[in-house]
Amino acid sequence: MYTDPIADYLTRIRNASRAGHRVVEIPASKLKKEITKILFDQGYILSYKFEDTTVQGSIKIALKYDKMTKEPVIKKIQRISTPGLRKYAGANDLPRVLNGLGIAIVSTSHGVMTGKQAKRENVGGEVLCYVY
Repeated sequence: MYTDPIADYLTRIRNASRAGHRVVEIPASKLKKEITKILFDQGYILSYKFEDTTVQGSIKIALKYDKMTKEPVIKKIQRISTPGLRKYAGANDLPRVLNGLGIAIVSTSHGVMTGKQAKRENVGGEVLCYVY
């Protein structure tokens, strides 16, 4: 039993990409599905598939690697807001990751989105993680 499912999700992706795995399987939840869709839309993962074979279901994520150097596309994936210390940002205070090259995933009242989308919609929220 783990207390922070988002940190577990990010750690599984981080470990699988460093080990050079093609696919990683993660227990599913609504928030994890939304984060997975954002990672796919932003080009950090190759593909994903939601499977509802068990009670909880699972997410299979195909990781993306550079064709020439075989390095993972996700250089760093870092949890920001933790259960012990939540980090919130207003619409004007949303962080820029790597001067705009990375993304911040933010949980807002309008759903989970990137920091750029949240700034465009003028909403703030909990900063879940940075990806670059």
